[in-house]
Amino acid sequence: MNTPPQVERLGDMLCAVGESPVWRAAEQALYWTDIPARRLWRCEPGSGQARHWQLPEMAGCIAMRGDGWLAAMETGLYALPALTAGQPAPAAAPLAQADHAVPDMRFNDGRCDRQGRFWAGTMAQDMARGLDTGRLYRYAGGELAMPLPLALIVPNGMAFSPDGRTMYLSDSHPDRQIVWAFDYDTDAGLPHNRRVFIERLPAGRPDGAAVDQDGGYWICGNDAGMLYRYAPDGRLDRSLRLPAAKPAMCAFGGPGLDTLFVTSIRPPAAPDGALDGAVFALRPGTRGLEEPAYIG
Repeated sequence: MNTPPQVERLGDMLCAVGESPVWRAAEQALYWTDIPARRLWRCEPGSGQARHWQLPEMAGCIAMRGDGWLAAMETGLYALPALTAGQPAPAAAPLAQADHAVPDMRFNDGRCDRQGRFWAGTMAQDMARGLDTGRLYRYAGGELAMPLPLALIVPNGMAFSPDGRTMYLSDSHPDRQIVWAFDYDTDAGLPHNRRVFIERLPAGRPDGAAVDQDGGYWICGNDAGMLYRYAPDGRLDRSLRLPAAKPAMCAFGGPGLDTLFVTSIRPPAAPDGALDGAVFALRPGTRGLEEPAYIG
């Protein structure tokens, strides 16, 4: 029997909704967002030094863009120049505006494909309403489009296989809790042939995900405090427990891309001393892939 990897805490910050961890290899630093706090965080695991910058809107996800960032916020996509320690976040430059179906929507989960196109989904902020007004956007060549006609409630779990030819997407709303796989045309940047990859997790709702070098799909089991790995053929082959009930998203990083970082959510009723909302690091015995940057 494999011994479960040790789970360590990164820094001492607690996020209301920690999301979209991205490892920036050039800086050996992890970045992520705290959505309702409108913050972009940065931490160097080697030194433990952490800092954050305030954003003009809630950012559901981020992607590297040159030496700066692309941030999917409430009203659309924005560019952030390189961030400097001790300085406020520079002004966010609008790139594209989203065509929301109803008021009070925002972007949620997203990332770049292996070719540098940015994909992200939108959602109504009041999850309790269960509105399927969320849409999946692709940003490429400076143009924002909706090439895939899907009605989503809470888009999540975006990831791409190592060869880029499979795209994963989930809807984590309690009414759905499903993960799909698509064949992905890497030349055209178009997914097709949607099929069920995971009908339902053993426990918890599917949230953010990452893919390792062997094509394993790691997904957070929100509400269950679990992290699961599925083989490319859909078989569940690992289940790891985390010290927080609501893990939100995971990403590989570290000098050898052999560390899996996991952000989490802190419910309002979390007791003092609880680790809900913390960022965790573990070594699962495999390596990830370098996160692609947006190429405009």
